[in-house]
Amino acid sequence: MTSSLRGASLRTAPPCLSIALLVFVSALGLTAVAAAQDTEWEAVVHPRLDVPRSRGEIEVDGLLEDVGWAGIPRAHNFVEHQPGDQVQPPVVTEAMLTYDDDYLYCAFICYDDPAQVRASFTERDRIWNDDYVILALDTYGDQAWAYEIAVNPYGVQGDLLWSAGNGEDMTYDLVYYTSGRITDDGWQVEMAIPWTSLRFPDKEEQEWRVDFWRNHPRAVRGQYSWPKYDRDDSCWPCQWGFVTGITGVRPGSGLELLPAFVASQAAERKEDDSFENGDIKGEPSLGASYGISPTVTAEATINPDYSQVESDVAQIDVNSTFALFYPEKRPFFQEGSDLWNTYFNTVYTRSINKPFFAAKVTGRPGKSNFAALVAQDDISPFILPFAESSALIEGGRSFSTLARYKHTLGEQSHLGAVFTDRRHEGGGSGTVGGLDMRLRLNKNFSIEAQAQATFTTEPNDTLLTQELAGITFDNNRYTAVFDGEEFWGHGLYGSLERSARHWNFDLDYWERSPTFRAENGFEPRNDQRQTNFWTGYMLYFEGGLLDRLEPQINFGRQWDFQGTKKDEWVSASVWSRLRWAQTQVYLSYLHSNELFGGTQYDNIYRYYGSLNLKPSGMFDGGVDGSVGHRIARYDETMGNEVNVSGWINFKPIDRLKLNASYNHVHSNAVLDDRELFAGYVARSRLDLQLTREWSVRLVLQYNDFARTWDADPLLTFRLNPFSIFYVGSTRNYADFDPTVSSIEGWRLAKRTYFMKIQYLWQL
Repeated sequence: MTSSLRGASLRTAPPCLSIALLVFVSALGLTAVAAAQDTEWEAVVHPRLDVPRSRGEIEVDGLLEDVGWAGIPRAHNFVEHQPGDQVQPPVVTEAMLTYDDDYLYCAFICYDDPAQVRASFTERDRIWNDDYVILALDTYGDQAWAYEIAVNPYGVQGDLLWSAGNGEDMTYDLVYYTSGRITDDGWQVEMAIPWTSLRFPDKEEQEWRVDFWRNHPRAVRGQYSWPKYDRDDSCWPCQWGFVTGITGVRPGSGLELLPAFVASQAAERKEDDSFENGDIKGEPSLGASYGISPTVTAEATINPDYSQVESDVAQIDVNSTFALFYPEKRPFFQEGSDLWNTYFNTVYTRSINKPFFAAKVTGRPGKSNFAALVAQDDISPFILPFAESSALIEGGRSFSTLARYKHTLGEQSHLGAVFTDRRHEGGGSGTVGGLDMRLRLNKNFSIEAQAQATFTTEPNDTLLTQELAGITFDNNRYTAVFDGEEFWGHGLYGSLERSARHWNFDLDYWERSPTFRAENGFEPRNDQRQTNFWTGYMLYFEGGLLDRLEPQINFGRQWDFQGTKKDEWVSASVWSRLRWAQTQVYLSYLHSNELFGGTQYDNIYRYYGSLNLKPSGMFDGGVDGSVGHRIARYDETMGNEVNVSGWINFKPIDRLKLNASYNHVHSNAVLDDRELFAGYVARSRLDLQLTREWSVRLVLQYNDFARTWDADPLLTFRLNPFSIFYVGSTRNYADFDPTVSSIEGWRLAKRTYFMKIQYLWQL
């Protein structure tokens, strides 16, 4: 959002002095631009920038004419990494950093043809097809995690949290202020990031690894940054530049309060075709965050609203016997979210489903980072893993304790430990403890490993699991129903990886015992030993239509703990990127033999292809599809299966965007051509940005498998990621079958109206 933020350095300066300084600043800016454009370009490895304190006021308006920018040095000599290899970009970029007692300020000047600039006037975190710039901050300088703070030409924000081994977390949000303008020479932006939003060492003078990054999407996606990179080095932050000179500032601390109020009314159609409205319900909640020290933060929440404003995108599970994974979208889990990531999905925060209260502590005092979380959950889901399927059970109240410790060794290496424990009201528990590590041996090779032990005490409540009666596991030693059994389990993982300019590979080994369970995690399968190997060779082309081409091979084998071979496969594929419309093409062939349900299925195969392109700022889209012989798992036979999917984004004006997607699958039996299953899911989303704060969204979704329509309108007012107002509705329409109901045809089956208001107070 746009904000006017003013420093205190020149609040009492005489008007004549301010005018003189403003003229001086303008002259300096013009001189610097001319000098930057006339100076011979040179790519620099690990460039350095000394950041001076702002000399006066800075208003975040995108103009860059404030006294506070006077004399600030500029980062220049940006380097093109894609598509060119460390060459001079076709456009000039400059960046500046300065600060005062309250904010870190950043400005980018992006020279370009303004008619070619791609920009959307949209909600935050929906800018990734636009022109945009990123301020990347590794404030501890240990290459373990980093902020990516982005903004597009209209000042719309997008933020991510990058961590070694896990990549970018797009659900992360922080509070900062931005403004942007398209100019006659291109576009420029300003950012003001409160020190309260950042974590960094508590010392007098800071030295950070920093990158200034520019995304330039045209026929190809141009990627430019301040330092020169080495494509043969897999460590991204290791190649950033350095900034020094920031003194006398302290990282985020103090008290934050997040009160909220939610009101809702649900309604449902009854068997007699009447539509019954429920009571109007209203619930307050309160979240609080306190900086115990500059590097340790405590958070707590009472009666939190953990419902999601936008429903999950429907996934087709008609031929899957395992539980489906859904991303976390709830803000309470964002602080320290990178710490919970391990090679096993030991922590899946959506397992804390409907808590009455939750509290956590996160700390980054240096190389030793930690997180701890406790929560009381009123409705606790169980994901029960087995060798060929999983079961999802809804339980009652539970109390969860999660803990994580991670010691970074630099150069994307770490040693870590994780612990989770969930205790159920009335009996039963699940505990996990484990160690993990990543060691970067050199710029190309790394090893990863994790070992976990689990101990499970089942609840003694067979009614919860009555549909699992008769199922056993671990060579018939235990029953699947909840009858109070106790057992230990374990999981092991090891990997050797090579990441380089041309040749890359990944050799993995996984092991999950038949009694391995992670109650606070997402591990839907066990009783398996698996090894697999992937390798690819990247080819680069200078000029012409083809930019990159990577042929790949993948093969592996899987056994159970009785030594029975369960699956084996080999696949060959090729990925390519073109210098036209940002086009990417992927083609693959898979052949496998699998033992499922006691039957051996040989000559399973699949041909797969995908095409994605972004020809303009108005349109992007893609299609993918596959054909082949696949096991129809619920019919326990081989089927001729066809999958087809497609999606488009259409933006007729800069503040209106339409997204549509379609996913279809059908399968006919190989032996007699009877239909085994068929259906599709169609989804569309319309977004209209009325102002920078106000937006309207409508989601329509049709699920052919369930024969249901969903319509979800929403009106949003958003000051920042945490200060929000929502009012909306969810409406579910179903096609009632008169053979099983007294109702016939399409009817509104369920409806909910809801309202939420939430405001972040920073004290």
